[in-house]
Amino acid sequence: MLNYLIECFDRVGIEEKKAPKMCSQPAVSQLLSNIRSQCISHTALVLQGSLTQPRSVLQPSFLVPYMLCRNLPYGFMQELVRTTHQDEEVFKQIFIPILQGLALAAKECSLDSDYFKYPLMALGELCETKFGKTHPVCNLVASLPLWLPKSLSPGSGRELQRLSYLGAFFSFSVFAEDDAKVVEKYFSGPAITLENTRVVSQSLQHYLELGRQELFKILHSILLNGETREAALGYMAAVVNANMKKAQMQTDDRLVSTDGFMLNFLWVLQQLSTKIKLETVDPTYIFHPRCRITLPNDETRVNATMEDVNDWLAELYGDQPPFSEPKFPTECFFLTLHAHHLSILPSCRRYIRRLRAIRELNRTVEDLKNNESQWKDSPLATRHREMLKRCKTQLKKLVRCKACADAGLLDESFLRRCLNFYGLLIQLLLRILDPAYPDITLPLNSDVPKVFAALPEFYVEDVAEFLFFIVQYSPQVLYEPCTQDIVMFLVVMLCNQNYIRNPYLVAKLVEVMFMTNPAVQPRTQKFFEMIENHPLSTKLLVPSLMKFYTDVEHTGATSEFYDKFTIRYHISTIFKSLWQNIAHHGTFMEEFNSGKQFVRYINMLINDTTFLLDESLESLKRIHEVQEEMKNKDQWDQLPRDQQQARQSQLAQDERVSRSYLALATETVDMFHILTKQVQKPFLRPELGPRLAAMLNFNLQQLCGPKCRDLKVENPEKYGFEPKKLLDQLTDIYLQLDCARFAKAIADDQRSYSKELFEEVISKMRKAGIKSTIAIEKFKLLAEKVEEIVAKNARAEIDYSDAPDEFRDPLMDTLMTDPVRLPSGTIMDRSIILRHLLNSPTDPFNRQMLTESMLEPVPELKEQIHAWMREKQNSDH
Repeated sequence: MLNYLIECFDRVGIEEKKAPKMCSQPAVSQLLSNIRSQCISHTALVLQGSLTQPRSVLQPSFLVPYMLCRNLPYGFMQELVRTTHQDEEVFKQIFIPILQGLALAAKECSLDSDYFKYPLMALGELCETKFGKTHPVCNLVASLPLWLPKSLSPGSGRELQRLSYLGAFFSFSVFAEDDAKVVEKYFSGPAITLENTRVVSQSLQHYLELGRQELFKILHSILLNGETREAALGYMAAVVNANMKKAQMQTDDRLVSTDGFMLNFLWVLQQLSTKIKLETVDPTYIFHPRCRITLPNDETRVNATMEDVNDWLAELYGDQPPFSEPKFPTECFFLTLHAHHLSILPSCRRYIRRLRAIRELNRTVEDLKNNESQWKDSPLATRHREMLKRCKTQLKKLVRCKACADAGLLDESFLRRCLNFYGLLIQLLLRILDPAYPDITLPLNSDVPKVFAALPEFYVEDVAEFLFFIVQYSPQVLYEPCTQDIVMFLVVMLCNQNYIRNPYLVAKLVEVMFMTNPAVQPRTQKFFEMIENHPLSTKLLVPSLMKFYTDVEHTGATSEFYDKFTIRYHISTIFKSLWQNIAHHGTFMEEFNSGKQFVRYINMLINDTTFLLDESLESLKRIHEVQEEMKNKDQWDQLPRDQQQARQSQLAQDERVSRSYLALATETVDMFHILTKQVQKPFLRPELGPRLAAMLNFNLQQLCGPKCRDLKVENPEKYGFEPKKLLDQLTDIYLQLDCARFAKAIADDQRSYSKELFEEVISKMRKAGIKSTIAIEKFKLLAEKVEEIVAKNARAEIDYSDAPDEFRDPLMDTLMTDPVRLPSGTIMDRSIILRHLLNSPTDPFNRQMLTESMLEPVPELKEQIHAWMREKQNSDH
């Protein structure tokens, strides 16, 4: 019967097309219109069960198969809506089964065929149907009990996806963990080639785009419909609030919506946000009493504690209510911002974790294959073969999952949408920082705007994290109109680090700049040049980065000791590039000659070079030791199996350490080499010169001393170890600092300096052709100068060990020559306290804040000490 009615309705349309002139005559037109109406009225009766057996609203509608096969004549559903929507009971009786049938079909759909789009298209067309200003189907959808079901468990995100009416429609996905059928259909062949993956990815991305456009139609219609706008906003906020756990580093995926669902949701919100004008967005919305987004109580803020935020809000709410009713552009903007936080970024992190797992499995498989000769006849052979098989299976699975993720995540048009939205966010943040935007002047006001300080930290961190991802995996996306604002934001934040409370967030911004450095990622050269040539960067970027280099000595984290090396490596790499830029040259020279900040920077360079070279060379010695053991096959074979494995494990660990530390050490030595060529005076200060000389002497001893053979390893280039280059650079530093004061500092180092060491260095440089004859002669002259001072010191050596306690420094227990009084009353030697202040701006005895300007000379005591020293000198002669 339904078939007949649909065909009758269709034939009306066919007749109108066949004989348009005749069908336009009033009598014929009226007849055809009546036929249509009769078809629709009888269809309504059939669907209600009036002409057949009575039907329950829980039974799927007879119409759904026609809708999914796209077999209904044009205008049929619209007519059915128009005819029935004014009688609420009839409308519900007909359309609830249709809506449920479409949702069931959506649940069964997969991107393994293009059938997935038909439930979406059917619902989209129904939602778009309107009469006057009313969208009847939208009203019905939003009134369904499962429009926004109450949460029943801790897994509110997954519940909302599974139970809410729209959840099924938003769930289509290309990710392997969301839909195994996609992997099976597209990536189950014997080999996944780059070309295959590219073609399949483009096809899947096209499918995703089609599906998401239909989702946009659905949600947009519900928002356009005045009666359901509030319900739509409520649903959008519920998705965000129910998935807060997705932002955590460790998430139980069973409790939250899938990545595919969240990325579809994000795409729709991005579309809704495209026409938003920033002037209409209220930057204080997140603090609004009627804000739909629920922030966790412990949410970290950009530059405020929770106590600061609460005090400020109490002050804000206490005045005349400062908030107007939230408008749609504001709500949509912030929901989209939080949707990015909970969708694209967790997906990026999962992608990076998967790549890491693939690399590690590849390494394990390679190691097992390469060492097969050692284990194939051992008792562990069966276990190793099982492990190899297991790793290969897991690797195959992960490679397929990655291919799916490439399609879902590395979609250029989607990533561009994300970048453009972050560009909008950055504009908003820059306006908060300086209302004069885009005409910002630096430095910013020393008082951080309270609105900015109280914002969630991830508003800034997410920008850095997203940039970090696209620079590595899709750098071509980086060049959009919003790039200029992103560059400005990076420069403003790096030059005003006091605006950010968390040093690791500043470090992330530094890392973005490092990652875009052409030495690291050649495809982002233009972006890096935009940063270094930005008018705001030329005066403040270098001193700000230099300050941060010293500030990361103390971050407050338990891992601060090791973190600082990576951060400083990033800054050193950036400095090397900025040094080549003429616009920054003058700023560098000003810093070199300005004093205190640069002196602290040099001090940290000395500390780092000392530690990194020491650790690197020690690990090379251990590598050498194991390699020598393994060369002696007879002796090695006699070792018990567990000892062999322990030694090999230690070797692998030392190789990793050596590679890592040598890369960092090479960068710091490079910086020393560049700096000492340009400026010498700061390196010769009393608190720095002796330490620098001692560090250089010690490393020369390591490279050329009696135990230098212990550094000889197989394939030194594997670890980045270039002993000739290192020796060349270290001896260059000696020559660049060559003067009487530095020669004295070398001679005063009794731990590592010896005449024989310098003679051996000269001999090695000659043999290996490391330096020109002229440079070697200069080094020889310096060595002679040092030896003269050593001889002079020996003749004039006086024993001051019996100095009275009041003449001795309380920290180092050495004779003071320039005593100063600290605010705490303690008296110390100036050079010792200055050296301490370079590492920590505190009183070493009570940890109170201390600066050089707070030190007070003690001239009477100084005179007493020098009088005592003169007396000692006279009595000794």
